[in-house]
Amino acid sequence: MKRLGEMVARWAAFLLARTWRLEVSGEEHLQDLRAAGSPAIYAVWHGLLLPPLWHRRRRGITLLVSAHRDGAALATAARRWGYRVVHGSSTRGGSEGLRGVVRVLRDGGDAAFTPDGPRGPARVVKGGAVAAAQHGAAALVPVGAHASSAWRARSWDGFLVPRPFARVRIVYGRPFRVTSGDSGIAAGCAELEARLHRAELEARCAS
Repeated sequence: MKRLGEMVARWAAFLLARTWRLEVSGEEHLQDLRAAGSPAIYAVWHGLLLPPLWHRRRRGITLLVSAHRDGAALATAARRWGYRVVHGSSTRGGSEGLRGVVRVLRDGGDAAFTPDGPRGPARVVKGGAVAAAQHGAAALVPVGAHASSAWRARSWDGFLVPRPFARVRIVYGRPFRVTSGDSGIAAGCAELEARLHRAELEARCAS
């Protein structure tokens, strides 16, 4: 029954997402990174993950997913949408999951993080994405999202699920790179947090 429930939920999400009217800005930044042969880390707040997850599907992006129960459900859905999954913590500290993402980046692949996940606090950047960008020589791409009409989960992150036929705005902000050393990590966290707030605000204002 559990597997049947997951299958129904997955197809419901697929059918729902196909009705969304997507409006995307900032893709020229991604094209510039591809032209330069640079790997990218897409960073998005945990509560805004669903629209970008749908938009970047089937591109072989590696997603770092926690070992929590919620992470297992996300991993199953992400694989169905063409993501590669690495399990581990998103906090800085050299976890196996983080090292796995760095290997992907050094091989030229892209990755995605929710830098306030998996348990919050919401909209506060932890160091994992920034450390991975530093060690993997990758550019950080802040991502914002908003929907004209949506459900919000009663969870720590207020997880956003756009309603059927909602106008969904996704913003890819200007990429930036992390400098070396601990000072680079600290500065990168502050910069990423500011840029994520800016990308979310831009998505809201344009929707």
